[in-house]
Amino acid sequence: MTNAMLEQGRTVLAEQGFSRLLGTELTDYAPGRAELSLVLRPDHRQQHGFAHGGVIAYLADNALTYAGASALGTGVLTLEMKINYTRPGLGERLIARAEVLSSGRRQAVCQCKVVALQDGTEKLVAVAQGTIVPASV
Repeated sequence: MTNAMLEQGRTVLAEQGFSRLLGTELTDYAPGRAELSLVLRPDHRQQHGFAHGGVIAYLADNALTYAGASALGTGVLTLEMKINYTRPGLGERLIARAEVLSSGRRQAVCQCKVVALQDGTEKLVAVAQGTIVPASV
């Protein structure tokens, strides 16, 4: 089931124009969890060379929705999200790991930790929490 979930998740990611533009990869997707990864390019950085906060928030938001979708099914949206930045994002890659903390039929509360990978070492750059709900389009 996990391989099928991962492939389905990658198909969904490929349909997201913004994710394609940034070069995001879905590296893990299983019941209750998701991991997204992004190689940091110069255009992902702000004027001081750190990963732009918007890029970090995007990655956390998308990882939260994947984790929530693993509990609620496909077709979900972020109802709300809070993010705390812990340090500047320096390194070659950002990795967002999200997990479901609690879920029911109508919502899933998820948490995500975003780390920057630099010279083989991970450093926490942000923690986010969000509520994911089924899309009602």
